[in-house]
Amino acid sequence: MGSGQVTSSVSSAASASSGAFEFRGKHVTVAGLGVSGVPAAKVLHGLGALVTVVNDGDDERARAQAADLEALGITVRLGDGATLPEGTELIVTAPGWQPDKPLFTAAAEAGVPIWGDVELAWRLRGPDAAPWLAVTGTNGKTTTVQMLASILAAAGLRTAAVGNIGVSLLDAVLGEEEYDVLAVELSSYQLHWAPSLRAHSAAVLNLAPDHLDWHGSMEAYAADKGRIYEGNRVACVYNVADKLTEDLVREADVEEGCRAVGFTLGTPGPSQLGVVDGILVDRAFVENRHKNAQELAEVSDVNPPAPHNIANALAAAGLARAFGVPATAVRDGLRAFRPDAHRIAHVADVDGVAYIDDSKATNTHAAEASLAAYESIVWIAGGLAKGATFDELVAKSAKRLRGAVLIGADRALIRDALARHAPEVPVVDLDRTDTGAMLQAVQEAKRLARPGDTVLLAPACASMDMFTNYNKRGDAFAEAVRELGAGA
Repeated sequence: MGSGQVTSSVSSAASASSGAFEFRGKHVTVAGLGVSGVPAAKVLHGLGALVTVVNDGDDERARAQAADLEALGITVRLGDGATLPEGTELIVTAPGWQPDKPLFTAAAEAGVPIWGDVELAWRLRGPDAAPWLAVTGTNGKTTTVQMLASILAAAGLRTAAVGNIGVSLLDAVLGEEEYDVLAVELSSYQLHWAPSLRAHSAAVLNLAPDHLDWHGSMEAYAADKGRIYEGNRVACVYNVADKLTEDLVREADVEEGCRAVGFTLGTPGPSQLGVVDGILVDRAFVENRHKNAQELAEVSDVNPPAPHNIANALAAAGLARAFGVPATAVRDGLRAFRPDAHRIAHVADVDGVAYIDDSKATNTHAAEASLAAYESIVWIAGGLAKGATFDELVAKSAKRLRGAVLIGADRALIRDALARHAPEVPVVDLDRTDTGAMLQAVQEAKRLARPGDTVLLAPACASMDMFTNYNKRGDAFAEAVRELGAGA
């Protein structure tokens, strides 16, 4: 692996999309409505397939979507997502549907293939379609894909950030706009249902326990993430600090000549990208990489320059360089990039204390990265734990904590971990879930903080116990900080 060469390989034929599927006249069942099911049903209907949509729910939104599809001549069955429609020859599923659903068990027994919308998009690509640079990982996917798209655009390439990021791959593949290359975010759910996907190059940013209720085990979760490397042509980009990602590269079947390329926050070795004296450097895509390195950008070009975000930037740079992008475009793309809201976003400084919104830190792995970015923290945390434990997170972060304010349904799990591993840290436990809870949390954090500290919303939990989503939680935090500043 030191040379950067991935030793396993498959034939070029196997790495291409796995052949045409004649849709006209075929009975295709679409599992699930929503953001992926509705467009998939419409596309398949337009290709001449005989489409039946099945959906577990039967609420007002589902009925409206069903009426829209039925007006086109598509059959919709609401309230029944378990029964395999008679004559089904293919299932196209929404990515969130779990593999153990009765519908899929029946399909397996009948020998019916199951695709996700990503697989459908991959199969519908034209012969001159734009290659995919693909990104997955437990955390950092969206930011990395957006960084990558910014870098590709800075190189003058026609591109878009698509996939799990919210822009449909079907729209990108079948739309009128032409692309040179696509920056594709893929979740573990999407990868599970995309057996023939073959990216130009791909990256797994990190792996930590997540969605284990869906996958069944950490091993199954990792295996689905690792599918992103299958058939890669140029580079499999992995995280040097996360051995699991390198193991996935070793296990992948790739095209002959595809290389393993690592990224690290330390000094890079050959076939790696890393950081030297505040400079992002490339020792993978240069002549004589055993002796030479190419400067790409300064750490200060990364926004924000938190350690985990620098890692995201290096991964994006690795994929862009694999596609032949010049070093100047990496620098210009990173400078132009602006992160989405609620991702380690600076809200305001009040009385010498910085208030940071990282509501997107919905699991312990993301929260750990966020806490590592600051030296003295009053931590606002809590919500729905989704089966997570917090001992390791608290033990690693204890020395940075000035105090903690806990909110949400599973806050006791964090409180107990703090008692075990950081008993000296003062803790405020807020037993309320009304709309004023976040304002009180921010007020309590202000009371605990000292000038030079950071009040950090990095919940390590999902938000749905108190808020519609992590965006609403972050908005509530920002509004509370603004109210705090107005009264300062």
